Amino acid sequence: MSKPLALTLGEPAGIGPDITLQAWLRRTELGLPAFYLLGDPGFISQRAALLGLDVPVTETHPGQAVEIFSKALPVVPTGHRVTAQPGRPDVTSAEATIGSIRQAVLDVKAGRASAVVTNPIAKAILYRAGFTHPGHTEYLAELAADGGVVPQPVMMLWSPTLAVVPVTIHVALREAIEQLTSPLITSTTRIVAASLRRYFGLSRPRIALSGLNPHAGEDGTMGTEEDTIIAPAIATLRNAGLDVQGPLPADTMFHDAARKTYDCAICMYHDQALIPIKTLAFDEGVNVTLGLPFIRTSPDHGTAFGIAGKGTANPASLIAALRLAARMASQAA
Repeated sequence: MSKPLALTLGEPAGIGPDITLQAWLRRTELGLPAFYLLGDPGFISQRAALLGLDVPVTETHPGQAVEIFSKALPVVPTGHRVTAQPGRPDVTSAEATIGSIRQAVLDVKAGRASAVVTNPIAKAILYRAGFTHPGHTEYLAELAADGGVVPQPVMMLWSPTLAVVPVTIHVALREAIEQLTSPLITSTTRIVAASLRRYFGLSRPRIALSGLNPHAGEDGTMGTEEDTIIAPAIATLRNAGLDVQGPLPADTMFHDAARKTYDCAICMYHDQALIPIKTLAFDEGVNVTLGLPFIRTSPDHGTAFGIAGKGTANPASLIAALRLAARMASQAA
């Protein structure tokens, strides 16, 4: 790749720094794409020493990252010192987390990086520092705003086994049901279809939509949202030429035979989509934000404070996120 990936710091008290260091150590073995970390070089060196990892850290800028990557972990300073210790989140490091995300987006927009890959954040810590967004996805959408117009971000969880999209994201279940509308389902599915064509090379992606209620409403005996909200959206999508099926009972959508009938499953709320993929592909799952003017991927797990700094964190999901970001960037080029 001519341009490196921009990797964010994430929550410094979590496992983000650990898995970043481990991923770099496996760069040659796994043929990983070049990336640079946005953060505090001194902090990363200290974490490497704590873990007993022989990782040389070089302070640099994005233009030198590809050249440096084979010999050292490139770290681009953001100007924020990190003070948090492993497993002990420190609210004073919140700006380092947020600044890293902000700078990664700026780098991609300016053509210095090919995609954004984000390490896990601890939203509760950021909220205490005044962060007002429900999560990564919504903050990235604000950073992507053009002329005051904020794009609709769509969260896809991808793995070689299964790809899923929740129509409603980081809200309580009661609010998710209130938010669910035919236009939201339609716009979400259109973004998914366009992204599968552009970034995954699927000329005619097959998309399955779940119902909201048990047994997809059981002909209206367990709810009417399938008939009044979901089915009209499916009709609109089919009239637009998209290959969609549903609404399908969510409890029978994810076994082996069912998964072979679609490329992506669109579900109506967060857990309906994330439970199956985290069950089937926890270590290989990647969080992908669609609908933005840049590529963003992330590991499909949290900060894991309990094992931070102990050398036991599994870098598999971050490695998958790095690989997928490079694949998507190459496909879109």
